[in-house]
Amino acid sequence: MEQLNRSELRKKIMTILYQINVYQKNKMTYDVEEVMKEVLPVENEFVKEVVYGVLTYQNEIDALANKYMKDWTLDRLGNTDQAILRIGIYELLYTDTPDIVSINEAILLAKDYSDDDVRKMINSVLDKVYHEKIGE
Repeated sequence: MEQLNRSELRKKIMTILYQINVYQKNKMTYDVEEVMKEVLPVENEFVKEVVYGVLTYQNEIDALANKYMKDWTLDRLGNTDQAILRIGIYELLYTDTPDIVSINEAILLAKDYSDDDVRKMINSVLDKVYHEKIGE
């Protein structure tokens, strides 16, 4: 199997987080490793790091997203949009991915998978998280 680049891996992560979100909402049991294997048969450290990272910090990530959404909450977004925003915030705060890359990658996913209003909201939230991170 050919090597996937980080952008392609983020699509896989989005799919994995989407699936886990569906399981959580329906109070179904699931195994994170199994969900990852279904989406990406080959183990990948980046995928593992981001999936487990988002799940570990989901409460903090969601609280931050909700803090910066105007008249809206994360749980009102579709599963795909939630996954994209969580990946973006996680990468911004908890990885050494350059900030601009974290934001741009999330926006690219949103361009492909979210409608315009949601894409703008994701962009706005990530921008605010970024400014809070750098202390502006």
